[in-house]
Formats: sequence, structure tokens, C-alpha cells
Amino acid sequence: MIQKDNTRASIVNAASDIFSKYGYKKTTMDDIALALGKGKSSIYYYFRNKEEIFQAVLEQEVILLKTKLQKAVNRKKHHKGKLKAYIITRMKGFESMINFYNAVKNEYLSQFEFIERIRHKYDQEEIATVKGILEEGVEKGDFSIEDPSLAAIAIVTSMKGFEIPLFITGKKEQDIEQIVDKLMKMLFNGILKK
Repeated sequence: MIQKDNTRASIVNAASDIFSKYGYKKTTMDDIALALGKGKSSIYYYFRNKEEIFQAVLEQEVILLKTKLQKAVNRKKHHKGKLKAYIITRMKGFESMINFYNAVKNEYLSQFEFIERIRHKYDQEEIATVKGILEEGVEKGDFSIEDPSLAAIAIVTSMKGFEIPLFITGKKEQDIEQIVDKLMKMLFNGILKK
């Protein structure tokens, strides 16, 4: 069983590189087999088709980002720091999710139901994580939020709104942190003159 899991992981890792380089449509099973140095038939033993491999690639990207996010949040003691760490890690980590990003934005790929399922599940988990940080912050007296659920949706929606500008412009890590700092000030201090 371990050997099978290792082989599946090798296929997914190789396919991830190929898909990110050529895109889903242009990638073939032959390309993946060649990258692995195996015959195409050996890949079919583990995956039924290219679509199934692509699904595994997307799921892996989401898991890797969620792991990074959890580690970043856990390193901080205060909830303001946790929220900031989450947002910065999320915005920086988004670049590593090339296949996921392409799948969500590509009309051709929108025909695959699994993409919408993965995206929806990820969105719900992301809102739940941010809501958890906010609720804990309210509990500890760090935040004063009437509706943490609504605030979590607003924060996640804001992050999504910044994905494309940050991704397309290729902002450096320092730029992302500066942008997040400004957003955090706005989030915590509001926009009304006091």
C-alpha cells in the first residue's frame, strides 16, 4: 500500500509540473509518463485518465496551502497577528497554486464538476478558518465584531479581489506585506475619520 501511495504521489508531482507548464488542455498522458520515465500504461494502473490526475493535482495544491496557512497562524499568539499571518501567507501562497488558479479561471476547465466542488470546499474552509480566528479574537477581547461570519466572508472576498492584481503584476513579497499592512490598518481602524 505504501508503494502504491508513493507511486501515486510521484505521478501527481510530475503531472503538477507538466500541467503548470503546458496547461491542462495541452498536457498528454504521454507527457506525464515521459516526465516520470515510465510507460503510459503504468500510469493508467493508478489513475483512470488525465482528468483524474488533474483532480489529484488540484487537491494536493489546496492541501499544501492549507498546511502553510495553519503553520503560519499557529506561530502567532495574538489574533491580530494570526489574521495578518493568514492573509499574508494566503496571498503569497496563491502563486504556488498555479494549476488551481488556472482551473478556477479557465472557461474550458469549468466543465469539470470536480473543479467547482474543490473550489467551493476550499472557499468554505477558508471562511471557516477566518471566522474561527475572529471568534477567538472576540472571545479574548482582541476584536469587537458583531457578526464574525459576515466579517469572515468580507475578508475572504477582499483577498479574492486582490489575487489577480497581485498575481498578474508579480508583486514582490515585501510589496505584498506592505499592501496587507495597509489593508489591515483599514480593517482594524476603519475608514471613518475619528
